[in-house]
Amino acid sequence: MITIRKSQERGYADHGWLKSYHSFSFAGYHDPEHMGFGNLRVINEDRIAPGMGFGTHSHSDMEIVSYVLSGNLAHKDSMGNVKGIPPGDVQRMSAGTGVQHSEFNHAKDLETHFLQIWIEPNTRGIAPSYEQKTFAKTDKQGKLKLVASSTGAEGSVAINANADLYAGLFDKGETANLTLAVNHKSYVHLVRGELKVNGVVLRTGDAAKLVNEQAVHITDAVDAEVLVFVLS
Repeated sequence: MITIRKSQERGYADHGWLKSYHSFSFAGYHDPEHMGFGNLRVINEDRIAPGMGFGTHSHSDMEIVSYVLSGNLAHKDSMGNVKGIPPGDVQRMSAGTGVQHSEFNHAKDLETHFLQIWIEPNTRGIAPSYEQKTFAKTDKQGKLKLVASSTGAEGSVAINANADLYAGLFDKGETANLTLAVNHKSYVHLVRGELKVNGVVLRTGDAAKLVNEQAVHITDAVDAEVLVFVLS
């Protein structure tokens, strides 16, 4: 079964310095029909104005993944990490027993556009940790590249959750097929462009929930960037 979540159906918040689309209930946006999907709790598409950002705040017991689309995200946390996150990098922060962090766009004239993803952890109360890796466009072009997983397989960042995250870039003639194990579901989020998932058209910002499907089939792409979550 495939259920489509259109881009314009997402929640939206305009804070001036921050413009955010919420795929699931978050902060002031509450929709009991969209509280998450499996252990996938948050996908926020955020745009941070130049010179602005999220001040220091706390998290605990959540796996947080940042996927930057344009600009650069400056990260600082209570574990001592001070990092810049450019497009192509995937950042993972396991909040565990508690961590404080800030995320800023220090550019004077360039917006930072990124996806903020929260996944509920397997185990609560672990020590906080941080990981960041770069994935070249060539690793993702015409294929689904594993960028986050419970085991850190294939060079992915390791998350404390039963979830795999794939990223792919697809254009005309490029296809992919990802087999789903029994009792696994998938959430497909189209970052940009157009493609078909199992024969169903998605356009920029759309998503597809796949339940009781044997595989994820990516076809008919036009300048597309896509994230595919596999959840148990």
